[in-house]
Amino acid sequence: MSTDPWALIHAERRALLADVEQLTPEQWRTPSLCAGRSVRDTLAHLAATARMTPPGFFVKLARAGFRFEVMTGREIAELTAGTIDQTVDAFAAQLNSTTHPPGPDDSWLGETVVHGEDIRRPLGIVHAYPEEALTRCADFYRRSNLLIGGKRRVEGLTLRATDARWWAGEGPEVSGPMLELLLAVTGRPAGLAELSGEGLPTLAARM
Repeated sequence: MSTDPWALIHAERRALLADVEQLTPEQWRTPSLCAGRSVRDTLAHLAATARMTPPGFFVKLARAGFRFEVMTGREIAELTAGTIDQTVDAFAAQLNSTTHPPGPDDSWLGETVVHGEDIRRPLGIVHAYPEEALTRCADFYRRSNLLIGGKRRVEGLTLRATDARWWAGEGPEVSGPMLELLLAVTGRPAGLAELSGEGLPTLAARM
C-alpha cells in the first residue's frame, strides 16, 4: 500500500532539519544545486512553500505581477532577512504543516525531496531517501512540464533504476541510481555523472 505522501513529507522535513541545524555560516552560504540559490535560500524557500495557502499564493502572485520567480524571490528575501537561526526556526515551525500552494500532494513531496538534495549534495551530506519517495517523485516529474519541465526533458527516453524496481518511458535507455535519475529528470546536471546508457547524451543536452 502506498504511504500517505504527507507522512513522507513530514519525515523528510525532520531529516533535513537534523542535517542542517549545525551548519556553519560558510556552509549556509554554499551554492545549492538550485541555480542561483544558496543553501540558506533553498531552506527558506522550503519554509515559504510549507506555510503558503492557496489563497495566499494567488494574492502574492498577483502582487508580484504574476511573475512566479519574483514572488519566490520575495519570500526567500523575507525569510533570510534576519539571522540564520530565524531561517531555521521558520522551517522548523512548518515540519508538520499540510498547507501548500495549489497543486497535487506529490508535487510537495517532490519539492521536499529534491530541494533536500539541492541542500545536501553540495555539502557532502548523504541521506538515504525512502525508495517510495524517490519513485513517486520521479513518476510525478516525468509526467509534468509545470515549472520543472521534466516531461520534455525525458521524452522519448527509457529511464531505468539500478537500485530500485522502477523503470519508465520508451526509447534509448538511461540507467543509474534512483536518486540520480530524479535529479536528472528535474534538471540537475549533478545527477548525470552516475548515469549511463545510449540515451544519456540526449538527456544531458536537455539540461
